[in-house]
Amino acid sequence: MNGSQPPAADMIIDEPLVARLLAEQRPDLCGLALRSVGHGWDNALWRIGAHAALRLPRRALAAALVLHEQRWLPVLAPRLPVPIPAPVWCGAPGAAFPWHWSIVPWYDGTAADGIQLGAAAQEQLAATLRALHQPAPGDAPANPLRGVALALRSDAFDARVALACQVSGSAVDACRAVWHEAITVPIDVAPCWIHGDLHPGNVLIGAGQIAALLDWGDLCAGDPATDLAAWWMLVADAAARQAMLARSASPATVRRARGWALFFGVMFAAAGHHDASLARLGSMTLRRVIQE
Repeated sequence: MNGSQPPAADMIIDEPLVARLLAEQRPDLCGLALRSVGHGWDNALWRIGAHAALRLPRRALAAALVLHEQRWLPVLAPRLPVPIPAPVWCGAPGAAFPWHWSIVPWYDGTAADGIQLGAAAQEQLAATLRALHQPAPGDAPANPLRGVALALRSDAFDARVALACQVSGSAVDACRAVWHEAITVPIDVAPCWIHGDLHPGNVLIGAGQIAALLDWGDLCAGDPATDLAAWWMLVADAAARQAMLARSASPATVRRARGWALFFGVMFAAAGHHDASLARLGSMTLRRVIQE
């Protein structure tokens, strides 16, 4: 998410490749229908039959993230009140594909893009983040881009804020004022588990409930303010948003979370120069942060 077009894949992931991987390592699944359900910047997802999906890194830089998911999601899944895609099978590198890959459960639902969480889903998200944001062990993954001191992201913010404001119609001066206040707030909590990439596209909704939280490749130990930024993306009502935040975090953490929401809004809006859905998400997020 850097204001440019998504990076090209290092490997073409097509149906013959997926079928070959299953034939070599999970022949019991051969014959089930295969369907591509899209890809993000780092991973491609193929549905296998009705109840499973195959998740593969599409570029070398993402290969280690699959290992983080394989190692830690089975540990975290029992602790959380909503489902997460802990791998049910860990595929090994081979001649056809050089990286580790996973088979994960398939969850029915709709991504929360353009959907505002209702009261029940808000309570679910708050409970899930409280359960997740617990002290992480010393061997938890580190991430130089998520969960860090917000000031370390200033170069990325400065490089994209003008484009983001052009796309979103936001005022550059207002964005900079929020940013410069947020980066002065020290981290007042110990590193804890964070999702690292919590935005509407990774929140699956079904029947008004959170059906699953997806895409844990950025899972790491760090500042929970990074995840709490999602409240500005998922809840339109400022009073409800602030009430949930006040129950979940210290005032200083909430101030940092607002800075992270601004940061993600800028990143999404800048990337929205090439993607209308990201432009809408970034613009909405910036508007809520600035107006609050």
